[in-house]
Amino acid sequence: MVKSRPFSFSKVMLVLGLLFLYLPMFVLIVYSFNASRLVSVWAGFSTHWYGELFRDQQILSAVWMSLKIAFYSASMAVCLGTLCAFVMTRFKRIRGRTLLSSMISAPLVMPEVITGLSLLLLFVQMAQTIGWPVDRGMATIWIAHTTFCSAYVAVVVSARLREVDRSMEEAAMDLGCTPFKTFFVITLPVIMPALVSGWLLAFTLSLDDLVIASFVSGPGATTLPMVVFSSVRMGVSPKINALAALIILAVSLIAFIAWYLMWRAEKRRRGEA
Repeated sequence: MVKSRPFSFSKVMLVLGLLFLYLPMFVLIVYSFNASRLVSVWAGFSTHWYGELFRDQQILSAVWMSLKIAFYSASMAVCLGTLCAFVMTRFKRIRGRTLLSSMISAPLVMPEVITGLSLLLLFVQMAQTIGWPVDRGMATIWIAHTTFCSAYVAVVVSARLREVDRSMEEAAMDLGCTPFKTFFVITLPVIMPALVSGWLLAFTLSLDDLVIASFVSGPGATTLPMVVFSSVRMGVSPKINALAALIILAVSLIAFIAWYLMWRAEKRRRGEA
């Protein structure tokens, strides 16, 4: 009987990798409770900077703006990305399918600086030609984020659509269902996990974007990454540590809830089996 070694190379590398990923976050959370204004000098435990954070109207308005843009962008990206994925996987003989696939994949590899600059030039030309948009703001950021988020959603959904058994759809249509009803009754429930994954991915990408939003935003629309970046350039404030700690807490809570729901669903499925 071969005994497993307590300190194998794979276990050591796993621990080092986890420390490399999560130790900086742990240090950041600890220093968010620092009483000192200097982020590198510990002066005692205090929640003072959390109070300062909730009194900062600029940061709070930027958080609300980013959440709204991320929600609208993710929702529209799911609709457009699903349509593109359905065309790529179901209509294989359509003319221009290769061109469509290439255009959808382009935002995945295109530098964000190029994407932001091209969208800025587009909005400027539209304003000169048709008079819209008069001012760049929430609407232009929403359009820009939807543009590149749709590509990610299309890739996720198309991968799931390729695994769907077409016989169920064909059987439904043989029994009298229209293609429209077949999609909503048969196909949509099957690809729903991919839609949720695509929505969460698009929401995260939109919430995290800085470069593209900096190009297409105006004075009246400032997202959270833009506020954080401008604040960090003047020196890291302990309020930013508090904000980052709250974001980490929210993401961890959402991830735990998602894991718990998946665990319950898997347990129920095994019980029924």
